[in-house]
Amino acid sequence: MSKTTRATQFLAKAGAAFTVHGYEYDPSADRIGMAAAEALGEDPARVLKTLMAEVDGKPVCVVVPSDHEVSMKKLAVAFGGKSASMMKPADAERLTGYHVGGISPFGQKKQVPIAIEASAMAQDKVYINGGQRGLQVQLSPDDALKALNAVAAPLIA
Repeated sequence: MSKTTRATQFLAKAGAAFTVHGYEYDPSADRIGMAAAEALGEDPARVLKTLMAEVDGKPVCVVVPSDHEVSMKKLAVAFGGKSASMMKPADAERLTGYHVGGISPFGQKKQVPIAIEASAMAQDKVYINGGQRGLQVQLSPDDALKALNAVAAPLIA
């Protein structure tokens, strides 16, 4: 497994301090983020999952703790929209350039608005997908927010 991906290159270019952590990716896992948290031996609140969605038909990226679901109503509000829905996996892969299970908010092919769950900002360090299945980057949520030019908002149900 390569520890250099578009995501890690993006973070390095942004000047963010991060560490790279590999784990055994389980393609049969029902909940990929929860499987990653377990494999890393970390609290699921610190292992964030990256989801691609649409607000009023426009693509957005959402980063939330792996043990929570996104509230579509809160997601729409976070981006000033009326309605939100999850993006189809094939569309998410085409837009980001990453495979499902390895989608990172860092270094996506097409830049889209990004929101990070507000409660994650209270963590000292979080894990976010590093751009490939079985690869996570650990960094401060503040560094992630700055590097992504993201907003922190309440997003979970």
